[in-house]
Amino acid sequence: MNVAILTRVSKESQSFDRQVADLRIHATKNNYTILGEFNEKITGAAKNHDRTAWYELMALVETKQLDKVLVWELSRLGRNTLEVLKTLEALHENKVSLYIQNYNIETLNTDGSLNPMSQLMVTMLAEFSRTERALIQQRLESGYRKHVDNGGSVGRKKGTRMTASQLLDKHKEVVKYLKKGRSVRESATLASVSTRTVQKVKKQLAMQA
Repeated sequence: MNVAILTRVSKESQSFDRQVADLRIHATKNNYTILGEFNEKITGAAKNHDRTAWYELMALVETKQLDKVLVWELSRLGRNTLEVLKTLEALHENKVSLYIQNYNIETLNTDGSLNPMSQLMVTMLAEFSRTERALIQQRLESGYRKHVDNGGSVGRKKGTRMTASQLLDKHKEVVKYLKKGRSVRESATLASVSTRTVQKVKKQLAMQA
């Protein structure tokens, strides 16, 4: 049986080594042949079309050589319920099953038919993951507002301004992605910063060129 491994972490400083190692062990135990490993560092809220690894995986799926995609947990596929379900539909259209290791479930039966219970569970897990992310964002925003309401200051102190070298040093990840030819939007998503910040970095890079 031919399989592919898909892993994801949210930040450049994080590692997907554990995910890869665990899924390789699973593949070896079941005598699977790994046709590809697709690892990415990008926020789980990203749209599928912004994910390079997703595009590469789908290209392999469309070759009809793949039987199964292995993920460590469903949130590694993404934290956007709609995008996760779109991916699942694309896999199933090509008779490719999704295996989720932490729950030991598969979305297709051995005969290639849809497993209704697994499909339901995946939908629920995807929504739980999306809700978890939304709650985290709400707590962060609530803490920010409380800080401001209590007289706390935000942003740079008045009279201070970051130099070009300081800006580039602070946003090394953005610089790296831009130099690799990534778009402003892609760089912002990968580095978890605003597109405005990326535009500033891009402008400074152009001025130094």
